[in-house]
Amino acid sequence: MIYKVHVEFSKEFLEVEKNQINIGIKSKPVKGEANKEIIKKIAKHFKISTTKIQIKSGHKSSDKIIKILQQKI
Repeated sequence: MIYKVHVEFSKEFLEVEKNQINIGIKSKPVKGEANKEIIKKIAKHFKISTTKIQIKSGHKSSDKIIKILQQKI
């Protein structure tokens, strides 16, 4: 599943609507810390492993495209 993600800093929230995720994080965008927090929060929300989430584009942007890999049955 592909999601568009919009990040806001200095806030704590996560909203999912169709293929759009709006997320607030506390981490600073330094050395990938913000991206790590985003992946952890999304994984917790969907109750999946962080290894199932990939940032496809927007690594250095507040607008990202992420892919959540399907679990194998």
